Amino acid sequence: MIGTKRLIILRIAAAIILAGAAALVLPPRARAALELDITQGTIQPLPIAIPDFASDGSVDPKVAREISEVVASDLRASGLFIPIDQAAFIERDIGPDRVPNFEDWRVVNAQALAVGRIGSADGKLRAEFRLWDVYSGQQLAGEQFFTRPKDTRRIGHVIADAIYERITGEKGYFDTRIVFVDESGPKDKRMKRLAIMDQDGFNVRLLTTGQDLVLTPRFSPSTQEITYMSFAGEAPKVYLLNIETGQKESVGAFPGMTFAPRFSPDGQRIVMSFERGGNSNIFAMDLRSRQTAQLTNTNAIDTSPCYSADGTEIVFESDREGSQQIYVMDADGRNQRRISSGQGSYSTPVWSPRGDLIAFTKRVGGHFLIGVMKPDGSSERILTEGFHNEGPTWAPNGRVLMFFRESPGSGGGPRLYTIDLTGYNERQVATPAFGSDPAWSPLIN
Repeated sequence: MIGTKRLIILRIAAAIILAGAAALVLPPRARAALELDITQGTIQPLPIAIPDFASDGSVDPKVAREISEVVASDLRASGLFIPIDQAAFIERDIGPDRVPNFEDWRVVNAQALAVGRIGSADGKLRAEFRLWDVYSGQQLAGEQFFTRPKDTRRIGHVIADAIYERITGEKGYFDTRIVFVDESGPKDKRMKRLAIMDQDGFNVRLLTTGQDLVLTPRFSPSTQEITYMSFAGEAPKVYLLNIETGQKESVGAFPGMTFAPRFSPDGQRIVMSFERGGNSNIFAMDLRSRQTAQLTNTNAIDTSPCYSADGTEIVFESDREGSQQIYVMDADGRNQRRISSGQGSYSTPVWSPRGDLIAFTKRVGGHFLIGVMKPDGSSERILTEGFHNEGPTWAPNGRVLMFFRESPGSGGGPRLYTIDLTGYNERQVATPAFGSDPAWSPLIN
C-alpha cells in the first residue's frame, strides 16, 4: 500500500533541475500547438515515442526501464495515445539533458517524445523527464520527482498523468487506486473479500479476510477512505476504513439496509437506503453528529443514491412508477423528478465527478448495458453491453468508467473492465480472482 502521508513526491520545474538548461534554450518559435481534443466523438490517438528511461548509474537499468514501460502502458490504455514501437527508433540513448534530433523522430511519425532518467539521492528514487513537441521542437513539460525506491510503478503513473494533462488539457487518472470485491471459490459458495489495487490491476492487496460477507465498497471523493457494508451473521453493518492507517470503525447497524452509503463530495456526509416493511427509502447521515435525515418517503424501492459533484443534488433509482428508473432530487429531498425515459429499466446511477453526466446500468430484455446521460435525462448514450454488466464507477477526471461483467456458465464469474466515453476503448483489467463492484479513488496526493 502507498500511504500518502508516508510518500513524498516533489515536483520541480525542469528549467531549474536540468543541468545546463540555459544551454538548451531553443530559438524563439511560435507557441507549440501539440494538443489532443478529447471532446470529439471520434478521437485519432496521438503517436508518442517513449524510449527506455536511462539510469544515471545509481539504480538498476531495469528499474528505469520499468518506469518508462508503466508510462507507455498507461498512455496506451487511455486510448488517446499510441506508443511507437521502439524497434523503429533511429536516435538511441537519449536522455533529458540534451535536445533531441527531431528529424529522426519525425521520420518515425512521432508527434510527441518523452525522455527520462532515473537515479537515487539520499535514499530516495529520483525521476526526471521531459516532454517534447516533435514538429515544433518545443519542450512541453519537464519535471523531477523523488519517492521511495519501492514506489517505482507509482512514479510511472505520475509521469503519465503529467503527459496526459499537458497534451489533453484534462487531469490524468493513472495515479489512482480501485477498491473492489475479490471473489473466489465455487459459484454457489463464493468467498467475497475487499481488495485494493492500482488502477491498472497491479499491487493487489486484500483488506478483509473473507470471514464476513462484504458488499458495495465506495471511496470518499476527498480522502483515501472507503465505506462498505459487511454482514456478520445476519446483521448488516456499515464501516468506514482508513486506507492510510487501516483503522476501521462502524457507522452503525441498520437492519434491512439494501445498499452501502456513498460519501458527499466534502466527505462529511453519507447517503444510503434503509429497507423497512418491504420498501426502502433514502436517508442522509452527518458523519460528525451521526444524525440521520429521511429524504424519500414512498411505498416503493428507492435506493442507490449518489451525490452530484457539487453536493447540491442526489441521483437515485426507484420503482415508484412500476419499473426501476432514475430520479434526481435536491440534497434535502425536495424536488424529486424522474429523468430516465428510454425503454427498459435503469439502475446503479453514479454522478460524474465533472458534474456533466450520470452513468447507469440499463436492462432491456436480457441485455445489460452501461450508458451515460445528462443530469436532465437528455442525450442518453450506450457505451457497452454484455451478458451482465453492472456497477459503473468514474475515474476522477470523468472520462473513463470501470464496471464489472459477469460471464455465463457454471464456471463463470465477474471481471472488471474499463470503457471511455467514446465507447470504443474497452479493456479488461486483470485481477488474480474474479472481481466485482469496483470503486475508483480520487487522485492520490
